[in-house]
Amino acid sequence: MTGPWDKRPAGRPPRADGPRAPRATEPRASAPAAAPRSELRLYGLNAVQAVFDRRPEAIRKLYLLESRIHALKPLLAWCVKQRVGYRVVEEDDLDRLAGSTHHEGVVADVVKREPASMGDWLRALPDGPPVAALWLDGVGNPHNFGAILRSAAHFGVAGILLPRDSILALSGAAARVAEGGAEQVPLVRMGQTDNAAAQLRNAGFSLAATVVRGGDDLFAAKLPRRLIYVMGAEGEGMDARLAEACDARLSIPGSGAVESLNVAAATAVFLAQWKQRA
Repeated sequence: MTGPWDKRPAGRPPRADGPRAPRATEPRASAPAAAPRSELRLYGLNAVQAVFDRRPEAIRKLYLLESRIHALKPLLAWCVKQRVGYRVVEEDDLDRLAGSTHHEGVVADVVKREPASMGDWLRALPDGPPVAALWLDGVGNPHNFGAILRSAAHFGVAGILLPRDSILALSGAAARVAEGGAEQVPLVRMGQTDNAAAQLRNAGFSLAATVVRGGDDLFAAKLPRRLIYVMGAEGEGMDARLAEACDARLSIPGSGAVESLNVAAATAVFLAQWKQRA
């Protein structure tokens, strides 16, 4: 049976009732103190909890509201045991530290994880089960990136591939939207586009350009066991030359009432279909 793959080209928590916890004697911060360059300031309960669950040694400092003490007891006990500093602060202090009101009562400074190299990532992949990854071409909005990471974690994506010159990086905002997904899905730094595509094909992957129109119907296409979805930038879409270099072009059919889904929503649809078909 032939298919498209035969075309291969060369909110804030409530305040707790009851006795108040003792306050640190340090003066209240008047402005958000920037984390060192080797660290990332995360905020959001699930984002911070995910770091604690997977790599607690990366946590360097913790700030929290009194109302979060009960929910974060294991993390606080670990901080005491490991002599990692933490402070119970007021909500306006946490707003300034996070640079956002959407911190959900906790902020943490953690050691950044650098993207893996393509070679290291490919060598670590399992041989047997189906594998999917996302190649992000020009995606830049942190909220879209966070939503993509959340969907990628949910559907078991093996990695997020970043072009060599991409400035996209994990931020506090993206990690919060990802709801812990940022710790589940590795980021991978590619080399030159042609070389990266060749490496992926040599490892048994097919590349699918995701396009608004003119592609094969996603819901009718036969999807390969090793698949790279190439997702384009918000608004502009992906680079035309990159789309031409892919092994297939896939589109999500719709009613036509709107032009298309945004990149984060489209990613979830593409991944759900891969999960069902693979």
